[in-house]
Amino acid sequence: MPPIPSSRSQVDAFIAMDVMAAAVAEERAGRDIAHLEVGQPGTPAPAPAREAAMAALRGGNTMGYTEALGLRALRERIAQMYTDVHGVTVGADRVVITTGSSAGFLLAFLSVLEAGDRLALADPGYPSYRNILRSINIEPVALEGTLADGYQPTPALLAKARESGPIRALLAASPANPTGTMLSRAQMQALIDDCAAHDATFISDEIYDRLCYGTRPTTALALSEEAIVINSFSKYYCMTGWRIGWMVVPERLLRTVERLAQNHFICPPHISQITALAAMDCEDELSAHLETYSANRALLLDALPKLGFADFAPADGAFYLYGDVSRLTNDSVEFAGKMLREAGVAAVPGVDFDPARGHRTMRLSFAGSRETVEKAVERLGNWLT
Repeated sequence: MPPIPSSRSQVDAFIAMDVMAAAVAEERAGRDIAHLEVGQPGTPAPAPAREAAMAALRGGNTMGYTEALGLRALRERIAQMYTDVHGVTVGADRVVITTGSSAGFLLAFLSVLEAGDRLALADPGYPSYRNILRSINIEPVALEGTLADGYQPTPALLAKARESGPIRALLAASPANPTGTMLSRAQMQALIDDCAAHDATFISDEIYDRLCYGTRPTTALALSEEAIVINSFSKYYCMTGWRIGWMVVPERLLRTVERLAQNHFICPPHISQITALAAMDCEDELSAHLETYSANRALLLDALPKLGFADFAPADGAFYLYGDVSRLTNDSVEFAGKMLREAGVAAVPGVDFDPARGHRTMRLSFAGSRETVEKAVERLGNWLT
């Protein structure tokens, strides 16, 4: 008898990746597709970072194992970045290099939660959070945020969630995917204090913290030494496919995380760590990308409401717009499919981020080139009008 898949393996699909696969299939058939579906910068890793990688390979570097926690030089450079950018002192020993932020989330969950525990997180939110949790028998508890609160968690929502059982951890993202909204310093402090009062761990997703259009977001490291912070080189540093990220953990968890990392991953990719270290000294090139994102954001915010998209979350960070499409459809999955097939524009239905309420919402990424966004707007205009 063929093996039966385990119950914990039966997680939902990551619809954004399904949309990307469908878009690539359309391209293989000869169509030109405007990609607004995935949070992937339209530019590669910085040129000096790529050159550092090639130099390492030409120099005969065997690219063998590194320490499970990552190259010491990279950990120290990240610690210095927190001082330079956020004015926060972080010991390099607390920095853990990970195989993308995805590995960071897994290590965080495994290090502080038991099977059967409950972790609270906002809906709408990044779908892989809840799918990773379910695959390791941890219960995701949805906090149904509102537009008025930026779809962010609040102490009131946490109190309501505790009515059905204890909450052992809270995962908050600022700036958030898919909404782009941010927690103020006071809002984040209130959540950290609430977690401390209820013996819960505060986990902060900060992978978009260098992508903001106004006020810089607060890092949880400025407010608590007990928070777990997760970040990545994928977004600001334009290194999605290199699969390299980091986390900052309390000292008391460091050895626990190290043992988990040794056994789950051995170490992060060596070549990606070398590339990441060089990328951190490419501020001029990287900061220039923000101008492109900002211009793309302004273009979509001007054009989309005229086409029937409404009530966008305040996109103060990241590179997404998350809005209501109920003037156009009550089935965002069907609508996204038609948009791809008929208009040649790929975007993600809201059910990927909010299974209960996402049938009336969509997420559009403005991480690509100006040309891509302009093409998408023109095609959507022709299709919808």
